[in-house]
Amino acid sequence: MSENVDSSTAPRLIGKPASVVSRLFESKQLGWAGFAIAVIFPFLVANNYAMNIATTAVIFILLASGLNIVVGYCGLLDLGYIAFMAVGAYTAGIVSKAWELPILFTIPAVLLMTVLAGLIIGAPTLRLRSDYLAIVTLGFGEIIRLTANNLTITGGPSGIYGIPGVELFGLDLSSPVMFYFFCVVVVSLLVLGSARLGKSRLGRAWRFVREDEDAAEAMGIHTYKVKLAAYIFGAMWGGIGGMLFAAHLSAISPQSFVFLQSALVLMAVVLGGMGNTRGVVVGAVVISLLPEFLRDMGNLRYVIFGVVLIAVMVLRPQGFWPTRAYEPEKAGPDRDGHDQDDGGSGPGAHGRKRSRREHRKVTSSGQERGENA
Repeated sequence: MSENVDSSTAPRLIGKPASVVSRLFESKQLGWAGFAIAVIFPFLVANNYAMNIATTAVIFILLASGLNIVVGYCGLLDLGYIAFMAVGAYTAGIVSKAWELPILFTIPAVLLMTVLAGLIIGAPTLRLRSDYLAIVTLGFGEIIRLTANNLTITGGPSGIYGIPGVELFGLDLSSPVMFYFFCVVVVSLLVLGSARLGKSRLGRAWRFVREDEDAAEAMGIHTYKVKLAAYIFGAMWGGIGGMLFAAHLSAISPQSFVFLQSALVLMAVVLGGMGNTRGVVVGAVVISLLPEFLRDMGNLRYVIFGVVLIAVMVLRPQGFWPTRAYEPEKAGPDRDGHDQDDGGSGPGAHGRKRSRREHRKVTSSGQERGENA
C-alpha cells in the first residue's frame, strides 16, 4: 500500500500570498519607494523646523528597527531600550570632546560600549522570562539615566554640550539638509541589515524562540545564546542611534533618556507590527510625526494622541502591517526527480490538483489489476 502513496499530494502549508493586496505589500519595490520619498522630501520642504522633525523621525526609525530585533524577532520584552541610546550618545560625546575627534571616529567606541552594556545586562538576566525580564530591563534603563545624572564625566544634570557635527572626507555635513541625508543613508543601511537578519538562520532561530522557547530548546537551539545575540544586536542599533542623536542636537542630558522614550519606541514596534521591518518603519513614522501634526491643539494633542493609539489597538491589534504568516517556498524536485509545479492562484493549487488526479489514476489501475488477478 505504501508504494502507491504519492508524497506530492500532501498539502503545502507555505507559498505565495494569493491576494493582490498581499502581493503588493510584499513587493520588494516598496523599500525603494520609501527611500525615494525620504530623499525627495528636502526638495519639497527644506526649512530648519521641517529638517529637524524629519531627522528626529529618521533616528526614531533606527531605534524602532533595533528594538524590533529584540521584541519583534526574539519576543523579549524590553522596557529600558533607551538606555542603549544613552550609552551610545554619552560615549560619542565624551570621546569626541575629550580627544577633539570628529564624531564619526567614535563609532568603534560606541559599538564597544553598547556591546559591553548588552553583555552586562543580558548575560545575567536573559534566563528570565516575560514580566521578570521586563522589570529588569526597566530598572536597567533607570540605572543608566541616574548614573549619567550623578557622574562628573557625563556632566551631571547639565549634560554634555558642544558635541561636534559630522564630517566625512573633509565635507562638513552639519547643515540640517546634509545631516538629514547622511542620517537617511545610515538608517536605510541599518534597517536593511535588520531585515536581512530577520531572514537569516539566526532570525529563524529568534522566531522559534519567540513562538515557543521550550520547543525551540528541545529542537537543539541554544536559546540563551540566541537571546543574547538578539540583545547585543539591538544594543548596537540603539548605540548608533544615540550617536546620531548626539550629533543632531550637539547636546545631551539625562532628561533626554527618560522611560517615556522607551515606551514610545516600544509603541512604534507594537503598533507597526512586531517582526515586520516595514510595519515597524511605518509605526515609527506615525509615532514620531503625529504629535507634531497635532501641535496646534496645545495640551489637547496628548489626549487626541492617546485616543488615536487606543483606537488603533482596538481596531488593529496585530499592528498596522503585521508580519506575514507564510514562508517563501522554493520549488524542488520530487521523488522521481521532476520539478514540482507551484501552481497558479493559490499556494500550489494546480500542482496539487494534477497530483491528485494522477494519484487516483494510479490507485484505480492498481485496484483493477488486483480484481483481475
